[in-house]
Amino acid sequence: MPALHLLSPRGFRAGAVYAGLKSKQTPDVALLVADRPAAAAAVFTTNKVVAAPVIVGREHLANTAGRLRGVVVNAGNANACTGRQGEKDARRMCQLAAAATHDHAEPEQFLPCSTGIIGHMLPMDKLERGIIEAGLNLGDSPEHASLFADAILTTDTKRKSAATQFRIGKDTVTLAGVCKGSGMIGPRMALHAGRSRPKAKHATMLAFLTTDADISPVQLRKLLARATDGSFNAVTVDDHTSTNDTAVLLASAASGVRISSPPAIKSFTASLSEVCQSLAYQIAADGEGATKVVKIEIDTAAAPQAAERIARAIANSPLVKCAMHGNDPNWGRIVSAAGLAGVPFDPDKCTLTLQGTPVFRAGRPLPFDAAQVSQSLAAPEVAVRLSCRIGNSAATVWTCDLSKEYVTINADYHT
Repeated sequence: MPALHLLSPRGFRAGAVYAGLKSKQTPDVALLVADRPAAAAAVFTTNKVVAAPVIVGREHLANTAGRLRGVVVNAGNANACTGRQGEKDARRMCQLAAAATHDHAEPEQFLPCSTGIIGHMLPMDKLERGIIEAGLNLGDSPEHASLFADAILTTDTKRKSAATQFRIGKDTVTLAGVCKGSGMIGPRMALHAGRSRPKAKHATMLAFLTTDADISPVQLRKLLARATDGSFNAVTVDDHTSTNDTAVLLASAASGVRISSPPAIKSFTASLSEVCQSLAYQIAADGEGATKVVKIEIDTAAAPQAAERIARAIANSPLVKCAMHGNDPNWGRIVSAAGLAGVPFDPDKCTLTLQGTPVFRAGRPLPFDAAQVSQSLAAPEVAVRLSCRIGNSAATVWTCDLSKEYVTINADYHT
């Protein structure tokens, strides 16, 4: 059976080209188009510094009652902190995308996305040529899907994709997605966020999801928000929420399978979570300078928010991340980070394990073979589990180690 990809769900086409926005000659402008208006949902950054494409995208989604024809994306320039001209340019991207479909699509039916350096105006001459050319090269092959996945990358070292299928009776529904993200990763996306004016760095988390399920925009919004909290919002590289973070889900209904009954919704929810969690994990694995994924698992916490805040406090601690890079079982950094989370936590009740080895329990260190645990920390994935034993709530956050390469990438990125 051929491998599934972004365009495996029926009813979608994509095109991507190099237009000269990136410094290296790889695709940097892309279109993802539904053959007919598709049910759509999106979550956006909650940073108060909001990029122009996010402002425009939220407006378009609201004005079309959650029915879009597609997305238009560029990499190499974030179109953030660009004022009214930036918004005008984002709207122009949508006009060009609508015209590039050659089938009477409306500009408001497109959602614009940008990623790259903040504080630079879009080179609209290059972008216009790129969008037109991408429209002339739309297709639904694996090659088209790969080009789209490549076009959204910035400091990423590899494309990120995931897909799955499930059955409702005798019919099959396909759900797929691609994403980008390597640095400036600490998404806190939501269905609605306040509008304000754009500050500066680079990178972003973008995700584009497709399905051929027949599902209402209202239901799609609920399910995407839920899936986001358990995936994209649970990954951090440097806990820097971008100005441009966006995740979009388009449902073409081309399978003819209606997602409305409880069993169908349950199957769709599970598949959406599977795809989103896979993509989030790939972001952590490709974190700038990363050599390993660090999975932080918190259980028996006082409340869901407490579990999440403890997990994030550990995941975002530079001391913990450096210890992970050096394979150092310095568990004191982990316990102390948990105590700084500002939520109920009692070290005299908790148990901490590293790669399955208990190292701290009930306020006291446990004897363990430091050399053996250090060797286990050299694995591509490291599991840190903290049992708080004061409640029944749990949370998982994915992060990565902190290496010298991260500093090099971020010191040299702009200049």
